[in-house]
Amino acid sequence: MPSRRTPQAELRPAPATSPEAESATADGRRLSEVAYQAILEGLFNRKVPTGAFLSQSDLVRMLGVPVQPLRDALRILEAEGVLTIHPRAGIEFLKPDLELARSTYQFRSIIERAAARTYAENGDAAAISSLIQDHQSLIEQIGAQGLLPDHLAPLQSLEDRLHGEMVASLRNPLIETTARRLKNYLILIKLDRRITAPLALRTLREHMEILEACKKRDADLAEAALGRHFQAALQRILGMV
Repeated sequence: MPSRRTPQAELRPAPATSPEAESATADGRRLSEVAYQAILEGLFNRKVPTGAFLSQSDLVRMLGVPVQPLRDALRILEAEGVLTIHPRAGIEFLKPDLELARSTYQFRSIIERAAARTYAENGDAAAISSLIQDHQSLIEQIGAQGLLPDHLAPLQSLEDRLHGEMVASLRNPLIETTARRLKNYLILIKLDRRITAPLALRTLREHMEILEACKKRDADLAEAALGRHFQAALQRILGMV
C-alpha cells in the first residue's frame, strides 16, 4: 500500500468506547457502525466528494449522524486510510489517483494469487460450476443486447462472488478483513470509470479463464489467469486499453 494514508462498506468498525456510540439502533447496530456506513456510502454515491476537506459539522449536517458516533467512525476510517483528520482544521478525504490504483492491485495480487491456487485445489465444485454458468449467461445477454442498466447489478454480483469465494477459500480472517478494505479502495478508484459492453465482456471472459482453470483443478493455470486479469484490469483503470 502507499506510504501516505490511503483507503463497500462491508468492513465493520471496531467497538467504540463512548456510551453514545455504543447505543444501538432498532436493528441492533451500534451508532458508530451506522456512522461508518453513512460516511462510506456518502463517498460511494458522491454525496461526500473525494478529496473534499470538510468539518465535523459539515458531515453531521450532510449525513444526519450524531457527533460522537461520527468521531468514532472517523478514527476508524483514518486508520483504514480513507481520510486524514487534521486537528482543529478538518477532515481531508482521500482522492484516488494512479498511485492508489497501482498499490491496490499490487496488494490484491499478493493476496489473490494464493487464493486462486487454493480455490482451484479445494473450491466447491458446485459453486465453481454455478459461477461459470452465471458468467456465461451474462456474457450471452450483453453480447445480444449490449450493456443495459439491468446488467450492472449482476455484473457487480459476479465480481463480488468470484473474488469473495476465492479469498474465503484461504480461511484466514485477517486476509478477509484486508480484502474488504481493498474493496473500498476499488469502489473509490472506479467511481468515475465508465463501463461499456466491450469492457464488461472482457472482464467476464477473464473471470471465465480463472474459473475454467479452477474447474480443471489446475492451480498454476488459475494463478496465471488471475495475474493476467489483474494486469488487464489495472491497465483499463489507467486508460491504457
